[in-house]
Amino acid sequence: MDERLTLRSHLDQSASQTPHGAALGDVIKAIAAAAIELAALIADGPLVGIIGQDGDVNPDGDRQKDIDVAADAVIRRALRDTAVAAVLSEEAVLPETLRPTAPFCVAIDPLDGSANLENNISVGTIFSVRPRGNDVLSTFFEPGTAQCAAGFIVYGPQTTLVLALNARVDIFILDRRAREFLLIRPAAQIARNTPEFAINASNRRHWHGPVRTYIDECLAGTNGGGEADFNMRWIGSLVAESLRILVRGGVFLYPADARPSYREGRLRLLYEAHPMALVMEWAGGAASTGRRRILEVAARTLHQRVPLIMGSVLGVRDVAAIHERTEPMFDNSDAPLFARRGLFL
Repeated sequence: MDERLTLRSHLDQSASQTPHGAALGDVIKAIAAAAIELAALIADGPLVGIIGQDGDVNPDGDRQKDIDVAADAVIRRALRDTAVAAVLSEEAVLPETLRPTAPFCVAIDPLDGSANLENNISVGTIFSVRPRGNDVLSTFFEPGTAQCAAGFIVYGPQTTLVLALNARVDIFILDRRAREFLLIRPAAQIARNTPEFAINASNRRHWHGPVRTYIDECLAGTNGGGEADFNMRWIGSLVAESLRILVRGGVFLYPADARPSYREGRLRLLYEAHPMALVMEWAGGAASTGRRRILEVAARTLHQRVPLIMGSVLGVRDVAAIHERTEPMFDNSDAPLFARRGLFL
């Protein structure tokens, strides 16, 4: 097999293209090193005392598991020797200040989808890096366009690292023997229009009209006047869904809905939606709330939730088009208004 470029070499080559490029490379190398440690910890699981036991409640009200706490500790430890002013984690109420004058701030979900581990389903780490502003805290309240790098790691059959840096997206895979990430897909691009969608269909009764209309039309396919018949996918793991979109295309929807705890969406803006949106856009795709480009949204609170619709640019456009034809409200989705305002009618 031809010798592949390592993540370390890739970052060294990229350093001249970004302000503080060498320091930014060191931040990403530290996250990658933490991911290698976490991959081994996740793989061993109960053999090293990680049994999925519930612990405290995190700032979002989600029950923490032992692996969430362990992952958070591993990543914080890795970042302490880098040029990071502060790190905001899903597992803590406030950012932790590391080096107040350092050039970068990091927002991170240390282990997204930890509840899936008991079923041996892929989980991951999601990260966002942005230049430090005038003060540490205000940095996290800037729009997603402020990010200078983002990405995610999938802990699955392979450990895969997806990196958005310098306006492109590269995919690496962990060589477990060498303990190095190797480049397997440079400059990844998302297919513009794949007839495939991912959504938790069991929540259909809670969806607002635009989402229900879009999914109904996908399911109707060519019988309903559409140009293609759609496949449905739902893994229930954000990182796995995102990697599939990078490889195959399609649209992922985690919308707001009528349930009280979902009215502003469910995914966290700073360390889930913002980094995923940067990955999607730099790979030629799109990401939206349904009514607004995700990267233009600035957080009002550190753990703010938003709807997330992302993937192939034409698919996201279609979802947004239906939203634009309806008023934003908690609607009666069975009303005729929403039956008339689809893509094909």
